[in-house]
Amino acid sequence: MNETMIEFSQEQLEKVSQIIARYPEGRQKSALLPVLHLAQEAFGWLSTETMDYVASLLKIEPIEVYEVATFYTMYNLKPVGKYVFEVCQTGPCMIQGSDDIIAYIGEKLNIKPGETTEDGLFTLKTAECLGACGYAPMMQMGKYYKEHLTKEKVDAIIAECRNNASASN
Repeated sequence: MNETMIEFSQEQLEKVSQIIARYPEGRQKSALLPVLHLAQEAFGWLSTETMDYVASLLKIEPIEVYEVATFYTMYNLKPVGKYVFEVCQTGPCMIQGSDDIIAYIGEKLNIKPGETTEDGLFTLKTAECLGACGYAPMMQMGKYYKEHLTKEKVDAIIAECRNNASASN
């Protein structure tokens, strides 16, 4: 059996220690969200093995990690593309046409929400409120918001991502 060992680098382990130190003794579970972010950044997504590893670092039960990771849409529980489009689908965005934007992105990339393109470049996800109702319809791409989306803006975003991907190869 070919198992990949899930382990943080020494630098990442130091960061975990710094995060845990922010919280009172015995309250290391409070570090769960930032440590999950660190793990996702390090490994690309949160496999069961990765979540078990995080549980061991925080000295909590694996189920406690699973409950959190499955609740929040910001955590990826399966491999995702280089670019993740998380389109808000709550009321204000829907009123402004987010359903049409989701459908358009799906059509352009030939994927449905929750899927990744065959080339591994794009993943389409839907998200509950991203807290930018005044900029609807909108989506999050990593740390950035793309606001007042139109089909033309979506086309430009996809083209820019493809250009960036080909330039980095």
